[in-house]
Amino acid sequence: MESKGGRGGFFPKKQAARGPAGKVEEKGWDGVAGWYDKLVGADGSDYHRNVILPAAMELLAVRAGEAVLDLCCGQGVLVRHLLTAGAGRVLGVDASGKLIGAARQRYGGEKKATFLRADACALSEWADGSFDAAACVMAVHDVPDAAALMRNIAAALKPGGRAVIVMMHPCFRIPKESHWGWDADQKVQYRRLDRYGKSLEIGIQTRPGLGTDEGTVFYHRPLAEIITAMGKASLGVTKCTELFSHRRSQVGPFSKAEHRAAEEFPLFLGLAAAKI
Repeated sequence: MESKGGRGGFFPKKQAARGPAGKVEEKGWDGVAGWYDKLVGADGSDYHRNVILPAAMELLAVRAGEAVLDLCCGQGVLVRHLLTAGAGRVLGVDASGKLIGAARQRYGGEKKATFLRADACALSEWADGSFDAAACVMAVHDVPDAAALMRNIAAALKPGGRAVIVMMHPCFRIPKESHWGWDADQKVQYRRLDRYGKSLEIGIQTRPGLGTDEGTVFYHRPLAEIITAMGKASLGVTKCTELFSHRRSQVGPFSKAEHRAAEEFPLFLGLAAAKI
């Protein structure tokens, strides 16, 4: 997305299949799983490594032996960091069977990490109140029902349990609706927003120019809607951090303005919360 990190830049078309008794099963990112796994891999994109994952781990503050839920875990890019921090049990949940398969392949020998294919927005047995902490990294904008996602996070946590959300910054990064502009008179690079105040479903082709029909959907929600959904789910925000790009352009006629803009307009938003 302007950064492609996270579930992190492009977001898939909703996919579903008929399961037992005709039940519709959410398939998540199956349609773009191969592309996404190559993009992010085991270690994450450039933005994952330098901005997203360090911030998520700092906000989460995992303690030795804790049970941690990694919701919308994808191929498990956060898992290694959770285990290194001393988590005693990690459960990764994602709707994409293909991404869950990639996570299991990477962590098949790790007894402390297990993975489950399940819709993060549906009522599920994994949301059982047994977790000390939960993380949802670069995925809030992937799901069609943010309120249900927050309710499941809260249901998964013990009383007083901690939750961390890291997402594209909803105030500054809206695919197709936010852009960079250049003011030649003032010699400043500015951020232009065409839309913000209403929820949007924004379709994006993941690999334009290759003739594929692989697509994603970005669910934009105003910040107030996200905070309200957390509050209604009994998740009280305890900390908010805005995350800026670590990248800087090469020296040139616009570099000073570009550097200033990079320090003024955040890419991502991190929220820490506690179950009330």
